[in-house]
Amino acid sequence: METTQTTESSPTTQAPLVTLTETAVAEVKRLMDVQDLTEGGLRLGVKGGGCSGLSYTINFDEKIGEFDTVCEQDGVKVIVDAKSAIYLEGMQLDYQKDLVSGGFKFLNPNASKTCGCGESFSA
Repeated sequence: METTQTTESSPTTQAPLVTLTETAVAEVKRLMDVQDLTEGGLRLGVKGGGCSGLSYTINFDEKIGEFDTVCEQDGVKVIVDAKSAIYLEGMQLDYQKDLVSGGFKFLNPNASKTCGCGESFSA
């Protein structure tokens, strides 16, 4: 599994900001194919709100900002803005599917408390 991390200014060799499991990579690629996305990547972020104070954001984005960090893993670009990077460093994104539904799970070592739905946290 190849992982690289760069900022707009220069590439680095440090550990990636966030990682994706094999199932998450496969689901992101599937969704990108369904939506016919060839540019940009998966944007992960954090915003205020949710039952625990902060909530995760996840969407596709074709724009990479000046202060964004971009990690590429198995051909999937993951884009994180500078403010969210503080809360997401070391996080792993997983995708789990059962008979009823499927969804992305955020496995965040920075979260001191998470809500039952797994979509919000406090740090």
